[in-house]
Amino acid sequence: MFGNDWDEVLQEETQKEYFQELRYTLAREYKQHTVYPPKEELFSALKLTPYGQTRVVILGQDPYHGAGQAHGLSFSVKPGVRVPPSLRNIYTELHDDTGAPVPNHGSLLHWAEEGVLLLNAVLTVREGQPNSHKGLGWERFTDAIMEKLNERSEPLVFILWGSHAQGKGAYIDRNRHLVLQSPHPSPFSAHRGFLGSRPFSKANSFLESHGMNGIAWSIPNL
Repeated sequence: MFGNDWDEVLQEETQKEYFQELRYTLAREYKQHTVYPPKEELFSALKLTPYGQTRVVILGQDPYHGAGQAHGLSFSVKPGVRVPPSLRNIYTELHDDTGAPVPNHGSLLHWAEEGVLLLNAVLTVREGQPNSHKGLGWERFTDAIMEKLNERSEPLVFILWGSHAQGKGAYIDRNRHLVLQSPHPSPFSAHRGFLGSRPFSKANSFLESHGMNGIAWSIPNL
């Protein structure tokens, strides 16, 4: 299903009745409505960032609901798509925190390949209807992903922006993993403590202090 070690890690979860029901519901949704991301990009986060190679988790809420935006990675849009306001704020903070130049596109594919799991709590959405797939069963599935990551013996960094993400990360073992929390990067809340929170350098300091390589946060231009 994912083409890497997530297959084994989540095997039991994907056999459960709720997940099978979720798949039926999604098949119907994709047939009757415009749903994002496209079916083939639904599990991009898990396919691009294997379980054993995940070093940082950035948790989003649900996918962008405009045409051509969502492609299965939280906060990311496809190259050529206008950079959304939340991501613009993330880029501002990235530059202020690490000095990395602001890239000329909104794709976070480079981060996914670096070991940053860009996971949304809900993996699909109907066009123009934010939160429309809330309660279909995705939350239970992504909770299971978070639990599996929490069980890892190697320490991880969980970056939780906004109260929704923080609620989902409530049970992470903070003796083993680093949890970085701040307000959401959306224009409504970024100035209440997201900007200036320095999550990128803090994540790398933690990883390096545990003998791991930091993330190459700087995103190449296209």
